[in-house]
Amino acid sequence: MSHGTSRLTGVGVIRQYPFDLAVVSIAAILAYGIATATPEGNVVRLLVTFPLVLFFPGYALVSLLFPAADRSGREATSTPIDRQSRGIDVLERLGLAVALSLAVVPIVGLALPFTQWGFTTVSTAATLCVVTVVLAQLGVIRRFRTPASERFTVSPLASLARLRGDESAVATASSILVVLAIGAAAGALLFGFLVPPSTGGYTELALYSDNGGEELVAGNITDEVAPGESVPVTVSITNQEGEATDYTVVVQEQVIEDDSVVERTRLEDLETTLDHGTTGNGELSVTPTASEGETVRISVLLYEGEPPEEPTNENAEEDTYFWVTVEE
Repeated sequence: MSHGTSRLTGVGVIRQYPFDLAVVSIAAILAYGIATATPEGNVVRLLVTFPLVLFFPGYALVSLLFPAADRSGREATSTPIDRQSRGIDVLERLGLAVALSLAVVPIVGLALPFTQWGFTTVSTAATLCVVTVVLAQLGVIRRFRTPASERFTVSPLASLARLRGDESAVATASSILVVLAIGAAAGALLFGFLVPPSTGGYTELALYSDNGGEELVAGNITDEVAPGESVPVTVSITNQEGEATDYTVVVQEQVIEDDSVVERTRLEDLETTLDHGTTGNGELSVTPTASEGETVRISVLLYEGEPPEEPTNENAEEDTYFWVTVEE
């Protein structure tokens, strides 16, 4: 059996390439480019990201699922089952595009935090762009495999003529209002995806000891040392901020009286840069300056970038500590 679509040449494919899917693919790529090139809070960035989140991926998926046009208007003698199979009209496509986008975007938002890219505006826009383009190209293949007489095509003039001659104008207007209502509700719901809070990322800070073996052990840090003796500690930092981050670790000896810090001594600093999703370990050798018989708190304070002039547990991004007593 031979089909007309199987004899399409390269030029023929280009000439018959679905106009709507070409527009959706190009618009998705442009939206991604603008979203990544403009700063957060920019109005242009917000406007171009709306269709990328709210419409493009759903429309591409609809094109894959329904490559045929609505046939009920062209086949008056067909059975109800024939008329309902495969094809949908333009308004149904628009409504499904918004509805399916509501299904695709949350899946992307839930999956990205578990990847090396994290959940950011850039990674979300990139993923939706790729999903849209891939689904659109699969939709192109399905349309080419659909007989030309049944294939869905975009024809604005023909659509306008059908709307003018349609006896069910009230139903058409209602369908348009439903699509607009869905779009408005979805836009409000997905606003958080377009402008994710800057505090969405986090950093993990932990202290380990080698416990005399090869593996690191959480806690179990030496709590008694002789005068002048050092406490070996491994500082572990895990970056989940969504981007490469510069860190500074400040090791501070603190004298505590009545639950308040009355004296601070800065013992050591450690600087590092970590990519998103990576963990860095740094070995410290902490030597308390306290007098014999005195117990002090050793606080490890983590800052993004440069620390303030007076580092404290309160102004640190993350902090942890351990106690140590200088033996008499």
